[in-house]
Amino acid sequence: MPPDQAATPPAPGGWRAARGEPSLADMFGSVRVAKGGSFWRKLVAFLGPGYLVAVGYMDPGNWATSLAGGSKFGYALLAVALISNMMAIVLQALCARLGVGSGRDLAQACRDAYPKWVSWPLWLLAEIAISATDLAEIIGTAIGLNLLFGIPLEIGVLITAADVFLILALQAIGFRWIEAFVVALLGVIAACFAVQIAMADPDWGQVIRGFAPTVNIVANRDMLYLALGILGATVMPHNLYLHSGLVQTRGYGDSVPEKKEAITLATIDSTIALCLALLINASILILAAATFHKAGKTDVAELDQAHTLLSPMLGSSIAPTLFGIALLCCGLNSTVTATLSGQIVMEGFINIKIAPWLRRLVTRMIAIVPAAIVTIWYGEKGTAQLLILSQVVLSLQLPFAIVPLVLFTASKAKMGTFVAPRWLSFIAAIIAAVVIALNVKLLIDFVTG
Repeated sequence: MPPDQAATPPAPGGWRAARGEPSLADMFGSVRVAKGGSFWRKLVAFLGPGYLVAVGYMDPGNWATSLAGGSKFGYALLAVALISNMMAIVLQALCARLGVGSGRDLAQACRDAYPKWVSWPLWLLAEIAISATDLAEIIGTAIGLNLLFGIPLEIGVLITAADVFLILALQAIGFRWIEAFVVALLGVIAACFAVQIAMADPDWGQVIRGFAPTVNIVANRDMLYLALGILGATVMPHNLYLHSGLVQTRGYGDSVPEKKEAITLATIDSTIALCLALLINASILILAAATFHKAGKTDVAELDQAHTLLSPMLGSSIAPTLFGIALLCCGLNSTVTATLSGQIVMEGFINIKIAPWLRRLVTRMIAIVPAAIVTIWYGEKGTAQLLILSQVVLSLQLPFAIVPLVLFTASKAKMGTFVAPRWLSFIAAIIAAVVIALNVKLLIDFVTG
């Protein structure tokens, strides 16, 4: 740990309690940032955490909404994907500001700002959200294994438990290796979709026009519903905890100028990474529009259904294989982010440390048991419903993560000189209200059928 970033608690200031041990203590400040290096050299040192965060914006839930939107309405909902991404960029910028400026991740901030009767329920809700994230990841990985190798979903669900050893191996050799693993898989995902889109030969004029919002999105009830789905499924609560902890893996120093520079560099990192996430999410929608919508298949929403239809429509047997590879890589990437999110949430809220393998095994079993029961009992249709349920659970937890984030970063007493500008807090508050309202709408729709 760099001496200038030691775990000495700062003065409480506007916090109820002084900061304890830093976030991800075993990796805190482990990536060195050259003190006298150029801006670009420092930026290279900061590149990484944003890509782990970006993984959460392209999970199987996002795939399903993008497939449905592209197959039913062509390129029209690309504007919604763009707006969703812009919202995510603002919220993740606040996460970087909180982590660097206060020296706390979001879980630690809740623990130090609120009494236990508030922070402990917040912890339980966050743990439920992590389990729901794990559930979506398990289902996505199992479907990927099924599409590529014909492995039954029930067996695929059980195989995903082995990723515990993958995470432990990566953590043992250094945090930069974890980032490299995630970036490599993101590269594979992007390459798979680039090839598929080249095969589909979309109308690029319509693609460009699709990024411009139109009144049709609001006027058409079905289009509005899918737009709400894309927006509501974009911001995941575990990403807010994750990014506020990951930025502290950089050894940026302890002075005010160094921290301000770190906030800028971390924001650039997450913005670049989220632009890549937009590229991949837009690619899914463009692929669906150029193949399914163009051919009149307007009801494609299931991952296995899309996989089956790609080969005859594109006239190539490699297209569905690339789709399956991308899905499997997405599931493996989610494994890493869910693990780190779980560690940040448990250690941050209740300051309890347990062995990483035990922490991962417990959360994995919580997710695997219901996934295995449903896949064995109901088959593929059951996993699709379980995937939807996991997104609803995440939407329920979202307000309890996003509201504290906006309040903390807007507080001069808590953030001091690193407080977010008023214009940024105002924009973030509007985004928070919109995202929460959309998630409530989705929840109501789910309950009412």
